Amino acid sequence: MRLDKYLKVSRIIKRRTVANEACDAGRVSVNGKPARASYEVKVGDIIEIALGNHPIKAEVISINEYAKKDEATLMYKLIEE
Repeated sequence: MRLDKYLKVSRIIKRRTVANEACDAGRVSVNGKPARASYEVKVGDIIEIALGNHPIKAEVISINEYAKKDEATLMYKLIEE
């Protein structure tokens, strides 16, 4: 699954266009490297997002094409630093 779609389906970012723009601006990195919106997300990837004052770091647990609101948070695990 594409990175921008994963961010939207998992509800880390609310809109796919916003996720796409964040990737283009270099605010999203996967496994420590800047990632494009077209990056194919795999289970075990570490996604870091620098939006606003709250950077987010999450590990990909599962990949689903669709997810209901309560299932979306089960797709990733937040990593505290």
